[in-house]
Amino acid sequence: MAETAFSEDYVVSSCRKNDRRAQEMLYRHFAKKMYSICLSYSGERPMAQDILQEAFIKVFKKIGQYKNDGSLEGWIRRIVVNTAIDHIRRRKRADDYLEAEADEPGLQTQNQAFKIMGYNEIMQQVGRLPEGARLIFNLHAVDGYTHREIAQKLEITEGTSKSQFNRARKLLMEFIGNMNL
Repeated sequence: MAETAFSEDYVVSSCRKNDRRAQEMLYRHFAKKMYSICLSYSGERPMAQDILQEAFIKVFKKIGQYKNDGSLEGWIRRIVVNTAIDHIRRRKRADDYLEAEADEPGLQTQNQAFKIMGYNEIMQQVGRLPEGARLIFNLHAVDGYTHREIAQKLEITEGTSKSQFNRARKLLMEFIGNMNL
């Protein structure tokens, strides 16, 4: 089925009946965008592929819970993000990779560098961050979670979330400062 002929209602109702062709259509329609989300959380292709596969299995199992009252893409994205978090949490408990650091006053952003760089270049630099800092940066800066929500989701303190976010920002500024723009 062509990309323009994608009918959300048809695909969702068919997926609820375990129609393999409809599942494939749904996957093909959203996989590329969701893979980039997985990659931004994992920082490595093999893990991103595992997260994507696990997330779509959950999508197909839970499609009956989708109420058609919001964005299907948003509903799938939420499953992908939660799967990425669960995957990373299983791989390494949050306390193992999140170090509490004091907030550094005076951290200056380099807005000019961000204006010159494209989204893909910025996300490439985000991918270089240590796992904990990358996870929190994505949750806060990309997905819009508050530090309180991040703390609850990852079972860490709010202060740890804030310090890891600042650590991520500082490292990103260092990475970007070392680039030849």
